Amino acid sequence: MMFAAGFGTRMGALTAEQPKPLIKVAGKPLIDHALDLARDFGAVRTVVNLHYKPDQLERHLAGRDILLSYEQPDILETGGGLRHALPLMGDGPVFTMNTDAVWRGPNPLTLLAEAWNPAQMDALLLCIPPDHASGHAGKGDFLINAQGRATRGPGLIYSGVQIIKPDGVLNIPQPSFSLNLLWNKMLQADRLFALPYPGKWCDVGRPDGIRLAEAMLDQPDV
Repeated sequence: MMFAAGFGTRMGALTAEQPKPLIKVAGKPLIDHALDLARDFGAVRTVVNLHYKPDQLERHLAGRDILLSYEQPDILETGGGLRHALPLMGDGPVFTMNTDAVWRGPNPLTLLAEAWNPAQMDALLLCIPPDHASGHAGKGDFLINAQGRATRGPGLIYSGVQIIKPDGVLNIPQPSFSLNLLWNKMLQADRLFALPYPGKWCDVGRPDGIRLAEAMLDQPDV
């Protein structure tokens, strides 16, 4: 599932007339950078949620094998949006992915799939070491122990990509809520895990993120 419903308010004037996933980085809309990763991984089903200016994203995605989850009249945040989209997604664990980041390095979905262990994990988050990240301010979100279990604290930055067992969203009463509520339950059960990303990542949540992402993509291969 790709999250594309948000208002993109941190982008200022750039999202006054278009949704953030359609902002171009290196000549390509942000959502297409994310969809390329899903295609290259071989995702069998892709769902995109819509709320802000949905008609523009509808037109952009028309003709592709993508299912659309409409959030109206209210936006549902990440947890509520995932729950709303479950009828489109089938059974079992799912990937969720933000659409406001650009990657340089191995496919993040492939890395998560290779490390996924459903016997131990209810979610596996892909996190970014601070020196591998651009466009992100803050002290980080998670720490990882030797077994890969995650705890909250300054350290690695959550990348916006994970594998998660979505069943737990059905037990949260609020119509609109963050996936943090589900992660908190997993933390209590020692079933939230995280994986560090070895490549480069840029958060394109603000206008200067566009320049930073394009500079990252222009770096020569080592």
